[in-house]
Amino acid sequence: MAHSLLPRAAARLSSQSSLLAPTRAIATPCRQFFPRTPTTPCPARTFTASPSVQKKAGKANKANARTDSSPPVSKAGTSTATDEAHDLSILESEILRAMEQLTHKLSQLRSGGRLNPEVVEGLKVQLGTAGKDGDGKETLRLGDIAQVVPRGRMLNVICGEAEHIKPVSTAIAASPHSLTPLTPESSSPLTIQVPLPPPTGETRRAAIQQASAASELADKWIAKARQNHNQKLRKYQLEKTVLPDDLQKAGKRMEEVVKKGHSEVKRIVDGAKKVLEAQ
Repeated sequence: MAHSLLPRAAARLSSQSSLLAPTRAIATPCRQFFPRTPTTPCPARTFTASPSVQKKAGKANKANARTDSSPPVSKAGTSTATDEAHDLSILESEILRAMEQLTHKLSQLRSGGRLNPEVVEGLKVQLGTAGKDGDGKETLRLGDIAQVVPRGRMLNVICGEAEHIKPVSTAIAASPHSLTPLTPESSSPLTIQVPLPPPTGETRRAAIQQASAASELADKWIAKARQNHNQKLRKYQLEKTVLPDDLQKAGKRMEEVVKKGHSEVKRIVDGAKKVLEAQ
């Protein structure tokens, strides 16, 4: 009976060993992931290193497309010699200034019994004594101490203080405009009435001559402005910093602006002369 049990025990052990064998085969590879961590560095993340795939930009989008290889944008405010050659802002501002001076002078011309109040306001008035010893006098502009109000063929000069009546009247009488101030009335003790003399042929001719002189002065200012700009173009030509074609274009534009300025001066003065002659 002992002999019969031995084969059974051997068979049972063989069956148990057959069941344990596959378990060890599965467990052995699992031990290789845990003993130590890998020493190799982690690979870079591909989604940050490689550019994303995009559609090809059309013609309309190429102008607005910006890439890292695009050249840097030039700083604002920087200009080249060519830009300065074509820049006529200084020339135009000088011509405009000449126009303003011309119109101001023409507005002060007197004819037809009319006188611009600004002419009287610009007269110099000597007041009191400014020095400690009473030897000096203070000179002020009439418009700073009085107000000039036109009333048809009369100018009313309203003074701020009674002590200004006499020096203001003296300044008006001494002006080159043939004005005779009247004594203030008792009802308006601070108002000086100044009647305007009637126009004569002599006053008209004098006003027209003054208009011609103002026209010549404005033309000289414009010519001076052209000379300054032309010297700048000449400098660029000698230094060879601007191409000849650009210099030629800049010179042509300069002449056009100057010609337009002279034409405007002539138009303004001719209109003023017609008004002076008709009054």
